[in-house]
Amino acid sequence: MEKPSLPKGTRDFGPATMAKRQFILDNIRKVFQKYGFLPLETPSMENLSTLTGKYGDEGDQLLFKILNSGDFLKDITPQRLETKNSKLLTPDISEKGLRYDLTVWRADRPQKGRYREFYQCDADVVGTSSLICEVEIILMINEVFKGLGIQDYTIKINHRGVLNGIADVIGAKGNEVPMFVAIDKLDKIGEEKVKEELLTKNFSEKSLSTLFDLLNVKGSNKNKLGFLFTRFENSPSGQKGLHDLEEVFELLESYGATDDHVEFDVALARGLSYYTGCIFEVKINNVSIGSVSGGGRYDNLTQAFGDKENLSGVGFSFGVDRLFDAMEELNVFPKDTQVSSKVLLCHFDEASFRYGLGVLAKLRKAGIASEIYPDQAKLKKQLDFANKKMIPFTIVIGSDEMNSGEMAFKDMEKGEQQKLTVDEIVRKLKS
Repeated sequence: MEKPSLPKGTRDFGPATMAKRQFILDNIRKVFQKYGFLPLETPSMENLSTLTGKYGDEGDQLLFKILNSGDFLKDITPQRLETKNSKLLTPDISEKGLRYDLTVWRADRPQKGRYREFYQCDADVVGTSSLICEVEIILMINEVFKGLGIQDYTIKINHRGVLNGIADVIGAKGNEVPMFVAIDKLDKIGEEKVKEELLTKNFSEKSLSTLFDLLNVKGSNKNKLGFLFTRFENSPSGQKGLHDLEEVFELLESYGATDDHVEFDVALARGLSYYTGCIFEVKINNVSIGSVSGGGRYDNLTQAFGDKENLSGVGFSFGVDRLFDAMEELNVFPKDTQVSSKVLLCHFDEASFRYGLGVLAKLRKAGIASEIYPDQAKLKKQLDFANKKMIPFTIVIGSDEMNSGEMAFKDMEKGEQQKLTVDEIVRKLKS
């Protein structure tokens, strides 16, 4: 019999992994709600007409298409089949696709940190152009990472206007996209490879010299802004981008937050097909995983989805799977993430088992997660079970405990044991 296998790019999650994933999700959910965000849910399937054309050509290629129900080929002529043109045939055989956001499915090449099925936690604000939204993205990222125990990370920020300003300065008007795509690879392939790529795209040595003069600006965020303000004097788009970023940093200061983790990265150029303002990308330092969060402002996307009013929006998302992999690599998950029950009731015979059921009811009524060992077994086996499940406390019930009402309450980590009544145990656990 062939052993069942999983599709490439997907994984099974056991209880230990799920507990850690839930720890991440709970932290993100708590911060999002604290900042006034409300949850929403969308169908796993979307109409392909809704999905295609919104994420650029690359996004369209990464969509999983769902074949129409029934005999999806019955109306296709042999002549059309012979073309072997999937783009031509897709509208006739597939009307739906798996969604691209939230719990997402992408027909990507599986590798570490990149899966075909994965979770994203998104937060978006639509209907305002206020830069306080960008500031709150930074604040939420900081707060989530604090809750997760991640200390060394970088929130990279740039602006589409700054990228346009660079194009204006080096005379790349009309040839911006190849430039943006190339410079976004700077930290992956290095300056020389980026130059080689741009030389093949009809950029001159002189324009590239000016380009890297701008990209290699060093110093604080304030210093970078000051340097670029002098270079973007004749670029309204560049000036607008710099003013927006300047206001973001000033609003952060007014809030009382620092920009210690925030880096103005002039080369950051993600989401070129939809971001129109500030752009974010978040990396945890000293791990092999790439970015774990990203986002930006989009001024045209709502109209693309049929909204008559062209509303400005801004949002970002955490990649839960990448966060998980990074936290595993850093070994920062708290020990108690895998704790399901707080107490295990152990017993010696049928009578103490039945007595224990009454104790179990009182513990659960008090809101304490607890369970009773289901079988008749030696006490050592029951205590080993508690250790294996990482249950921090046990209550041992025998004939003496049943007669006195005082039970052996044990702290499994410290090895300390006390004789306490059920009410005393409840008070101790709740304190």
